[in-house]
Amino acid sequence: MLDNARLCFAIGIRPGLEELLAAACEGGVDVLQLREKDAPDDEVLAAGRVFRRVADDAGAVFVVNDRVDLALRCEADGVHVGQADLPVRDVRELVGDAMLVGLSAQTAGQIADADGADYLGIGPVFSTPTKEGAESFGLALVREAARLAPVPWFAIGGIDHSTLAEVVAAGATRVAVVRAIADAPDPRLAARALRSALAAAAP
Repeated sequence: MLDNARLCFAIGIRPGLEELLAAACEGGVDVLQLREKDAPDDEVLAAGRVFRRVADDAGAVFVVNDRVDLALRCEADGVHVGQADLPVRDVRELVGDAMLVGLSAQTAGQIADADGADYLGIGPVFSTPTKEGAESFGLALVREAARLAPVPWFAIGGIDHSTLAEVVAAGATRVAVVRAIADAPDPRLAARALRSALAAAAP
């Protein structure tokens, strides 16, 4: 499901969500991640239906952040958890083998072990307001992932058009972004530019 995936767009609930997601997918996004920490469950579920519809139309993968219960109710393709969330083995028992399980990793040990996850999110690579107060790990972590990761992985954290080239040079062939698409004047063109750069870097 992730063999050809290169560009993940993580976003929460916001006005014009369906149009933004559709434009991102038209530009080349192939993984949509619903990342919403503050809204009530019913609002997340409503957003999940939008994500599911856009993902189906675009042939994209739909992932829910953190909440296994909501990922199941949204009929998502996957769920992404952090190191402090439910362990991957417990998530797997809840979702079975048909759903992807992603895991955030911030150290070489976490990358190499992967804990049975289907894919990893590596970072934050750079500081980002979407992870306020979180430590950033720099390009060294990207190089470690390129060397050690046993599963597909996405570099994440502060990656945009100005930083993508150095992330790719460090070994990343997949990235996850937020503001680089969400805050762009033309999300479709922004996604297309990111996808083109990643396509050139693909092995």
